[in-house]
Amino acid sequence: MKKINTPLDLNVIKSLRVGQELLLSGTIYTARDQVHKRLTEAIKASKALPIELKSAIIYYCGPTQTPKGQVIGSCGPTTSSRMDAFTPLLLAKGLKAMIGKGSRSKEVKAAIQKHKGVYFVTYAGCGALLAKSVKSAKVVAYSDLGPEAILKLEVKDFPLIVAIDANGGSIYG
Repeated sequence: MKKINTPLDLNVIKSLRVGQELLLSGTIYTARDQVHKRLTEAIKASKALPIELKSAIIYYCGPTQTPKGQVIGSCGPTTSSRMDAFTPLLLAKGLKAMIGKGSRSKEVKAAIQKHKGVYFVTYAGCGALLAKSVKSAKVVAYSDLGPEAILKLEVKDFPLIVAIDANGGSIYG
């Protein structure tokens, strides 16, 4: 299985192919619906963003409460299509990759290809297992959203599958 690291280099992104299984190490950020809404509102209002989107990877995840002695609670992916209305703008502002589950709209697929990004899926229903790949977790923005705040995660060998590649290929057809 191929191992990749953040930040994702454009040559690495271009080399990825649909269906390829990977292990990712480095920094990713959690963000769900409300975070996406706030980020797009900030962009449209020309306000500063709480994280640097350039070359960032967003994981569609809202972890459960962290058990004592652990780094993070269960942290499985959420349904990616809920972020579709916001994704093209974030890609235009430098976002390079997203991690979630499920198919994406034709608009998101086109934006991924246009901006040379990538959409990964990871194993749904395996949040406790995925948590073992998280080496640190820290709330970095929107703490008022509780488990849906933006967390900066440092991951080691986080399992991914390329679902939509930079060439427009998709496991969803």
